[in-house]
Amino acid sequence: MNEPLFLEAVLQEKIWGGTKLKDVFGYSLQSDKVGECWAISAHPNGPSIVKNGPYKGLTLAEVWSQHSDLFGNAKGDVFPLLTKILDANDDLSVQVHPDDAYGLKHEGELGKTECWYVIDADEGAEIIYGHHAKSKEELEQMIESGQWDQLLRRIKVNKGDFFHVPSGTIHAIGAGIMILETQQSSDTTYRVYDYDRKDDQGKLRELHIQQSVDVTTIPHIDPVLHIETKNHENVEVTTYVESDFFDVYEWDITGKADFTATAPYTLVSVLAGEGKLSLVDGSSYPLTKGVHFILPNGIKQWSIDGKLQIIASTPGKENR
Repeated sequence: MNEPLFLEAVLQEKIWGGTKLKDVFGYSLQSDKVGECWAISAHPNGPSIVKNGPYKGLTLAEVWSQHSDLFGNAKGDVFPLLTKILDANDDLSVQVHPDDAYGLKHEGELGKTECWYVIDADEGAEIIYGHHAKSKEELEQMIESGQWDQLLRRIKVNKGDFFHVPSGTIHAIGAGIMILETQQSSDTTYRVYDYDRKDDQGKLRELHIQQSVDVTTIPHIDPVLHIETKNHENVEVTTYVESDFFDVYEWDITGKADFTATAPYTLVSVLAGEGKLSLVDGSSYPLTKGVHFILPNGIKQWSIDGKLQIIASTPGKENR
């Protein structure tokens, strides 16, 4: 197939959500608490639907299982990646995700390593990224006694920042932050702390203390990033991370830029601007902010013309 798969985003209501997904990207919201846009997803909790071409109306999961050639016959029973946009109108719960071994054993699905590109952040906005415990015993003691200020590591963030969040990392996105998240296709989250918030029924949300202690990396270790920016004709390409699970790039395009595939398929999200995607067969497709699509294995070369900011990702070496 020499045609991109344009996808219908799935919007998820969250207790901490807001209206920026409408204000920034123009998505139609059914609630003022929409916190997540599952932009490119084959996960059963929010599968994207193909909007164009011969596979129109199929979910991405169906296309993956029925037409593996579109993805270079990549290994794995499930589409391995999930792209989200998160609008944190309030602080998210403090949480941690398992690795694949723990996730498959205890939850029946992949673990979750993820990464964040900060689309926007209010002045002074913070994330929680890591912890200060030196041993499992100290982690348990600090959680039990509620020493959250001493335990949790807070970092101020700005628009354009990037964070790699491997499984086992205690983390939380703070209020006033919008991010694009690239992650493994998993919805397993262990809540460590939720600020004693109550849901719409007045109940405290469930915590997962034992699982959190089981999977947290102790002591916390910041992953080493090798962020690299290269200038090509009419495009600045920033490589944020190349990992076992995913490779993530930013394309800042001003004019007509040519690209060659570096992986069996490429996930593309337009964060700003407008332009068009052109293929070697002469076909072209309009691009505007909030559009998400996959370039399948049959598309080896393409060009994008316009002024656009794009986050693109490809499967990492474990998923090819």
